[in-house]
Amino acid sequence: MSVNEWILTIDGPSGSGKGTVAQLVARKLGWHYLDSGALYRVLGVLALRKKMDLEDESSLADVARNLELSFQSGDVFLGSERISEEIRTEQTGNLASKIATMHPVREALLQWQRDCAKAPGLVADGRDMGTVVFPRAKYKIFLTASVSARAQRRFKQLRDKGFGVNIRRLLHEIAERDERDMNRVISPLRAADDAICLDSTNIGIDEVVSSVMNLVRFE
Repeated sequence: MSVNEWILTIDGPSGSGKGTVAQLVARKLGWHYLDSGALYRVLGVLALRKKMDLEDESSLADVARNLELSFQSGDVFLGSERISEEIRTEQTGNLASKIATMHPVREALLQWQRDCAKAPGLVADGRDMGTVVFPRAKYKIFLTASVSARAQRRFKQLRDKGFGVNIRRLLHEIAERDERDMNRVISPLRAADDAICLDSTNIGIDEVVSSVMNLVRFE
């Protein structure tokens, strides 16, 4: 069996629910999980901690090549340090979106991501999983939702975690991030030609997960 038979990619914009769906599907299938967006968020955190020049693409790429990152039971670890909450702030997300436009950084992380594909299988979520990182994956989903729906979800998520948030600001930031992600020169956000597109604006996570599971089970 080809390694590509083991791969399910779930791409989509921020707030579409792809991370939650990918984790639930990976758990149901008993497959490994890759949160590619966490890679760029972790780089953002490290850049802030090290007070790095955020325009220095070469130095950021060097840091990317030496990431000691792992995903364990829904948490993200940098070495032995759990950093799940630290990488989920809006500041880190916006910084990650900017770092993700840097070609040297993306090249540095490409093989790291591909090495995650191993038996019994991998569910990978991000923005270019089905187009660039795993273009030959057997199963591909592009999950989207309206900007308004995504902003409302993010607002609730952040509020529940105790963060002070403004819905108008979130709407602006999400729309701005979409624009940046879709129009970047390197690996722009788009659906792979052979991806199945799902709109989660008016349906719940359980229904999306069911649709994805049916694809994998009955393909």
